[in-house]
Amino acid sequence: MPKAEIMLIMILFHDSGYRCLKHFYLEKVCKHLRHLFPRVVSYNRFVELEREVSIPLALFIKKVLLGKCTGISFVDSTPLRVCRNQRIHIHKVFKGIAQRGKCSMGWFFGFKLHLICNEKGELLNFMITPGDIDDRKPLEYKAFVEFVYGKSVGDKGYIGRNLFQRLFVDGIQLITKLKSNMKGALMSVSDKRQLRKRAIIETVNDELKNIAQIEHSRHRCFDNFIVNLLGAIAAYCLFPKKPCINVQRTFDTQLALF
Repeated sequence: MPKAEIMLIMILFHDSGYRCLKHFYLEKVCKHLRHLFPRVVSYNRFVELEREVSIPLALFIKKVLLGKCTGISFVDSTPLRVCRNQRIHIHKVFKGIAQRGKCSMGWFFGFKLHLICNEKGELLNFMITPGDIDDRKPLEYKAFVEFVYGKSVGDKGYIGRNLFQRLFVDGIQLITKLKSNMKGALMSVSDKRQLRKRAIIETVNDELKNIAQIEHSRHRCFDNFIVNLLGAIAAYCLFPKKPCINVQRTFDTQLALF
């Protein structure tokens, strides 16, 4: 079976509404889409072939599907749980790879997906790390923020003087809220408005999880987990409608206390 057909099936699955790849493959592909995939193989063989398309699928996303930075970006991370917390001690598939982490919803076992998007809802870049990695760590890699410039909006988890200075040298101004134990600071009114629009990337995470099915606990090997992740990201990038906000770029000299 050609790699291009495997990639297409994975993307179609994450845009189909099916929650189980086996059901989608046997009921949809093998029966109703047989004319589009004449070299269809058995489901077990298809699962074995999945791992061969991880690199081509990643290159397809990076070179074709990712959007372009417009000067305003939003950064966030979302947990990818691989099992329930009660099963951590008996989990074997990702043993030694997945790690325990903590998010706003509590402790979890798995990975973190770090995303950067623009105001149009287009993904600019993504990175996957174990669950115990700090949210600020990916921003320290130039490859992650290579095509990002202007103002980048994040939550309180991205507060850090060293990180702010490093990004500022690279032409990126990191904007975050302040913690309750921090002194107040002045910021422009336009920056304060951007902070209120940060929910756009939360909506992107929600669509990746609830529409593209990027997170589930039925993985049986790490390679197929990566292919499932990339297939969901590719499907989201091809969504005809994405969450977006209306941004008016004006030169603002007004300051507000935050």
